[in-house]
Order: sequence, then structure tokens, then C-alpha cells
Amino acid sequence: MSTPKESQRRYLREPARRAFAAEVREVRLTFKDGEDEKSPVYVMLPSGIRCNRLFFCGQVTRKELKGEDNTFYSVRVQDPTGIFFVSAGIYQPEAKQQISRIEESAWVAVVGKAQVRNTPDGATFVSIRAESVAEIDEDTYRKWVDETAGQTLDRADAFDQTEDSKKAHEFYANDPETYRQMALHALQRITF
Repeated sequence: MSTPKESQRRYLREPARRAFAAEVREVRLTFKDGEDEKSPVYVMLPSGIRCNRLFFCGQVTRKELKGEDNTFYSVRVQDPTGIFFVSAGIYQPEAKQQISRIEESAWVAVVGKAQVRNTPDGATFVSIRAESVAEIDEDTYRKWVDETAGQTLDRADAFDQTEDSKKAHEFYANDPETYRQMALHALQRITF
């Protein structure tokens, strides 16, 4: 029998990681941490950190309600490096309702889980299953870009020094300079 402290620890959520769209678009490595059904599923960000959920901000460039019986929203959210493809449907009722109230061109903050799918033609498509979507102002968006650039630079500086970054380097065969340039490019695209 588990103690209350052990039960509480088991249900703590993983922190949402900040990442730019350009990096998330490159995600290919997914893995489960544990053997049971409820073990968390992670994606490995190419900059070298495992991620169960993402936190990102951007501007809604497209919003569509799709499906007939089981409707869902398909949303595109743009940050300074690219587009996040976001969805929310029957299994994300809170996020679906939140998206229904947001207009195209609004600034939003999204927390969600990355989903990696391989298409029949061999391409890989990364989308985000939204858990929470909130409208924000442009200043909040700029602060997110600044903080995300800082965290991206920190990951680049620690590259090949942690177990996760070694695993990312081995799998993606990437150069941390890519993520430094991405962060600097993102900062250059916003004005304070």
C-alpha cells in the first residue's frame, strides 16, 4: 500500500517545456518512460530535453471546426520561427471550448502534448493536442519569446552534457549552434 506522499508524487504533472515551432517541427524521437499503461510518453526535443507537454505562445493564423459527429478544432499558431499545428476535440473539451471563443489573429498561450505521426508517403507530421488555450496580449507573447530564447540557449550550452542531450545528439546528429541561431533569429523578429 502506498503512502499519501507516494500517491501524490505519482500524479504530479511534468512541467511544460518552452520550445519554438521550428524545433518542435523537427521532433522525431518519442518514448515511454515505464512499462505500465499510464507511464508518460515523451518526445525528445532536438536541443536535448525530454518533453511530456509543451508551453508556447503565438498568433492564431487559422482556425477551423472539422468533422461531423465528433467535431474538433484545427488551429495554426505562429511564433517567430514557424507554425504550431494545434487540435482539440472530444477528449479535450476544455481546450475545445476555449478555442471556440478565440478569433483568428488573436495572441494565445497553449499548453499541450506533441503528437508525432508518420504519413503514408514517409513524411513526419508533428502536431499539438491542446490541453489549455488562453488569449494573451502581444506583450506577453514577446516575454514568452524572450524566455523561450533564453531556455533554448541554455539547452544549447548544456548540449552533450546531460543524458537527454546525449540521447538527442545521437538520434538527431545535430549541432547545438542550430538552436543558438534559432533563438537569436526569434529575438530579432520581435521588438520591445
